[in-house]
Amino acid sequence: MSADVQLQDVWIRFGDFVAARDVNIHIKDGEFFSFLGPSGCGKTTLLRAVSGFLSPSQGEVLIGGKNMSGIGPNKRPTALIFQNLALFPLMTVWENIAFALEVKGMSKAARRKRADELLDLIALPGQGDKMVNELSGGQKQRVAIARALAAEPDVLLLDEPLSALDLKLRQHMRTELRAIQERVGITFIYITHDQGEALTMSDNVAVMSQGVIEQVAGGNQIYDSPETAFVASFVGENNYFAGTVRELNNGLAVVDTPSGVLAARAVSRNDKEQLSVGDEAYVFIRPESLRFSQQQELDNVLSGVVERQEFEGNFWQVYLRVDGSARIVTLSMVNDGHSVGYEVGSRVQVGCGSDLAVALPQGPMAAE
Repeated sequence: MSADVQLQDVWIRFGDFVAARDVNIHIKDGEFFSFLGPSGCGKTTLLRAVSGFLSPSQGEVLIGGKNMSGIGPNKRPTALIFQNLALFPLMTVWENIAFALEVKGMSKAARRKRADELLDLIALPGQGDKMVNELSGGQKQRVAIARALAAEPDVLLLDEPLSALDLKLRQHMRTELRAIQERVGITFIYITHDQGEALTMSDNVAVMSQGVIEQVAGGNQIYDSPETAFVASFVGENNYFAGTVRELNNGLAVVDTPSGVLAARAVSRNDKEQLSVGDEAYVFIRPESLRFSQQQELDNVLSGVVERQEFEGNFWQVYLRVDGSARIVTLSMVNDGHSVGYEVGSRVQVGCGSDLAVALPQGPMAAE
């Protein structure tokens, strides 16, 4: 079984503090949906509202079309995986997985059979008689997922379950987690501050800031067409240039900045144009979108000096001090076996096509 989840006009207050405001989201049946944002933005608060550990101050939570008001966590068709996993150290792996079934009164033989089925599902066959402390970090993550699935929830809730793992194991587990979700086919709601996790695994992502949903979209759209300055500055790396809109033409904004005139896609929000002539705007350009303009003709050209270079294996990061700006601009180049071609201190021109730049109203940015 699986179910959709709807948050309708949800507000959550703690005294005078508003943790979530006017949240309206429809998470589809069988979707892998992530809430992404910095610490304290309200994402875990919303997860607690879905799970039943917290009641909204205003608005409704619906699961499978049913209003969850007054229904406690133990009666909801959800299961929650915590950050610390909370596995029982004195139980074997299969006993951990089957714990919820024991509470329901299922026989030992039936519990063991179901635990073995779930061990096969999470790619840990034959590991049921091990103790939890004999497992690796990634294996413990999978056992926690199996234990949650044993209760046969319609919706699985995951509160930053990979945050304690090292980088390589996190990258491996996010692939495993998505594969498990596709096999079981139920709705996953995932909480994270890690952009890589959200963009890699999710069908859709809600980016949050200070209790507000900034944007809901697929990972590609979030990255390529951010709708607010916060989303553009929080998701991935971005160079930005402040200026004034000089002209709007066929979805392009021409913006006067101290570093020169820049043309960029004017991104709409909720099907409404966000910019008008004379508005203060930011132009955002991803580091990987910039090129040395001597190599090709580009719509937007910036002049500056190479400040430093950093070799990261697969990429060169080139840092530039651009004319008219006190900020350092980053250009990313794929390592093709050659050097950058410009020494530190060299005067250069860099730029990008207008289709690779985004113009948005000036507004709050993510903390750097």
